[in-house]
Amino acid sequence: MIISFYGENCFKISARGGQNETTIILTDPLSNQSGLTPARLKPDILIKTLTAFPVVESPDCQCRQILGPGEYNLKNTDIRGFNLNKESTEKFLKTVYLIKIEDIKLGFLGHLSELNNLEPEILEYFEEIDLLFIPAGGSPFIDQKSAIKLIKQLEPKIVIPTLFKIPGLKRKTDDVKKFIEEFNCQKTTPQEKLTIKKKDLEEIKKTEIIVLRP
Repeated sequence: MIISFYGENCFKISARGGQNETTIILTDPLSNQSGLTPARLKPDILIKTLTAFPVVESPDCQCRQILGPGEYNLKNTDIRGFNLNKESTEKFLKTVYLIKIEDIKLGFLGHLSELNNLEPEILEYFEEIDLLFIPAGGSPFIDQKSAIKLIKQLEPKIVIPTLFKIPGLKRKTDDVKKFIEEFNCQKTTPQEKLTIKKKDLEEIKKTEIIVLRP
């Protein structure tokens, strides 16, 4: 599995799907208003953790679009979405996701704003994940202390920060350094991409933070 980062919540995940064919997943594609360069690729699966309501598929994407809660199985990829009821409104829908591919479990917390809004029955599904994608830039999303509390509760193998300050981003948010300091770990050198296999995860005994750069 290869994971690349474009900024905010936008990731490209390349993994082996059915019959050893490569499956490309794209999460939360960037808007032109963000100030960042949108990913130029054709994914097999597009996943959004934040969608306008009522939900309408994008006509520009000729792929399977996952835009809300439910259970899906596509190209040997299991996807389960859970609605953040306390954070969704009549205007938009917030969803967190579990994705399993190559026998690796990924958890996407999307645009989570408050730890208490992640209901206990949802949290149970996130207790045995390998990779956790979590907001790290603070307001208007979950603050860093609450994020670290959640990480310690879930104990994933790897944490990948999202929604933090990077060059070009128009909205105001914190640098990922604040998140790393709160976690009380050693300096983390950003990587261009993460290449990971199931057997690599089995060797990890303590949660690691891996920062990806666009």
